Amino acid sequence: MSARILFVCSFNSARSQMAEGLARTLAAPGVEVASAGTHATRVSPFAIEALRERGLDISAQFSKTITQVPGEFDYVITLCDEADRECPHLPARKQRLHWSYPDPARAPGGDEAVRRAFAEVRDHLEQRLRGWLAAEGLLRQEK
Repeated sequence: MSARILFVCSFNSARSQMAEGLARTLAAPGVEVASAGTHATRVSPFAIEALRERGLDISAQFSKTITQVPGEFDYVITLCDEADRECPHLPARKQRLHWSYPDPARAPGGDEAVRRAFAEVRDHLEQRLRGWLAAEGLLRQEK
């Protein structure tokens, strides 16, 4: 099975990085997963921490722009309204989706509130990815 999935958000620091890490784990062998932003910054330490809580290590992932991920993708999934507005013509060979999530880094109330917001976005992304990957026939089969 071969497919390429691209997750896009504004800064490629939180939502798209978590989606990339989760999809790499959940997707079947042969599915290539990448993420990018309309701007590149850095991977949020809160995103790294949120996935570490799930036993996933995304600390080697890095922030990149859309122009830094070459080639065509079968699926392009924007994860924030800003990325959807800024990339209206980003092509997908099979399907382009928009899943809007609030930026967990902007949660009011300090570090603990931000951690909770990251965990909430992570959990919603994981649930949505499981369902979508299964519907597309791209979910890794449990042994």
